[in-house]
Amino acid sequence: MILKDQIHSDQLPEHIAIIMDGNGRWAKQRGKVRVFGHEKGARSVKEVTESCAELGVKYLTLYAFSTENWKRPKLEVQTLMKLLISSLRKEIESLKENDISLTAIGNLSALPKKVHEELLHVMEETKSNSRMTLTLALSYGSREEIISAFKEISTKVKNNIISPEKIDESIINEHLYTRNLPDVDLLIRTSGEQRISNFLLWQIAYAELYFTEVLWPDFGKENLYEAIVNYQNRERRFGQTSEQLT
Repeated sequence: MILKDQIHSDQLPEHIAIIMDGNGRWAKQRGKVRVFGHEKGARSVKEVTESCAELGVKYLTLYAFSTENWKRPKLEVQTLMKLLISSLRKEIESLKENDISLTAIGNLSALPKKVHEELLHVMEETKSNSRMTLTLALSYGSREEIISAFKEISTKVKNNIISPEKIDESIINEHLYTRNLPDVDLLIRTSGEQRISNFLLWQIAYAELYFTEVLWPDFGKENLYEAIVNYQNRERRFGQTSEQLT
């Protein structure tokens, strides 16, 4: 039986998040510059996004560029920004055809002006699409996100908009970048690394974690299916016992 046939449509993760790792190593293995890996990785983004939409996954969040990535060599950062612009322009029609809306989270004001403008354009053009929401985490860091949320909440407490006694999970959720997204059900990281790297720390509290040795440029729909099948074979207890679930 092929992997896709093993997936139960009624047990799909509602929200999948992916740490797309291994582009640089993929290029190095082939004697190429790191940028070559990022270019190939963009094709994996397209394949995985369309496969998720086809399966019926409602939310897909991709860790595209972290706050720490600004520390990379200037040329690599500039090339990544150019690749992002070209990818947005190239894929806007595909997003429309597949009824996928694009959103973004992170410190978007830190992005170069052209990138920010193109991003906002594609988001506006696809905002009415409803099959799936694709979210790009750009200039994103989870600790920065949480600090920002605490500052906003503190200001509202100071101005008597929020009572300290009323602060709960829902209040914090409302002040995160991901306020319009559900918690993550399945977190995938490629390339063999087994760490979270400051990604959606609050939102993955009860996510199933899936690590694969496959480098991101080689990650395709079959690898996605394998991750989902693995997810569906797990028991999600959310602090309860197996007996309570049954």
